[in-house]
Amino acid sequence: MVKRNSAAWAEQKETLMVVRNCREVKVLSVRFLGAWDEPSDFVELTLENPEWEGYRPGQFAMLRPKHWGLELPWGRPFSISRLDADTVTFFFQVIGRGTSRLAKLNPGDVVVVWGPLGNGFSAPPETPTLLLAGGMGIAPFRGYIENHPTPEYLRLFFAHRAPLDHYPYMDMAQSSRAEALQEKTPDDLPGIITRIQELMDENHGGIALACGPTPFMRTIQTHANANGLRAELSLEKSMACGVGACLGCVCKNSEGNNVQVCARGPVFKADAVQL
Repeated sequence: MVKRNSAAWAEQKETLMVVRNCREVKVLSVRFLGAWDEPSDFVELTLENPEWEGYRPGQFAMLRPKHWGLELPWGRPFSISRLDADTVTFFFQVIGRGTSRLAKLNPGDVVVVWGPLGNGFSAPPETPTLLLAGGMGIAPFRGYIENHPTPEYLRLFFAHRAPLDHYPYMDMAQSSRAEALQEKTPDDLPGIITRIQELMDENHGGIALACGPTPFMRTIQTHANANGLRAELSLEKSMACGVGACLGCVCKNSEGNNVQVCARGPVFKADAVQL
């Protein structure tokens, strides 16, 4: 008789439970962010609340409209931007076939969602917490600010390339101390890096939470590890299943072993992964 590894079997059962947590919900709105008279590919998608339990800011969900054909067999992963009693909101940029099709959804269309997936950010109360967002990495911090037990301890820094009104920044800036720097040319990058490092040093004794493109995250990880600063990183990876079965989103942990970002992350301690 074959004996199952108890830890592996427990993880498999948890994965199966998540897969069963699929919901069919209707689209409520699709909104393009930015000036009304200028084209934008930044989209805020609002769906009915799938009646999830236990959502933690930093988690994500997989989305696949019910009418998609076999030419798009996989769902698409997105950070959960915010969740309230009636709705769940996602923020994304149109960059490929899947996101292009999602941006063309209409109110009433049915979307299959499964989640919430992965782990979330720490939210220690009464702790200075620095939120470092790069570009689309701003998405999970909207829900984080709205759900934090002591939001007066939060500070948001946002580095971006597109105009500021293409992001949900202003809503978040009203609820926490916030500043934004735009990278208009490569010459702006050193100043952004310096400001990130200054803010992290000022926040010594607190925690820094980061989400954004890999070079942005690598800067934060390097500074945190070199200076003994507490930090968590939400990694961006291409995902197909979202539950650890396809092994399409692996990264190396600090010991050099492969780990699934979807199942073991997407949030990792800064010293726990290799970028």
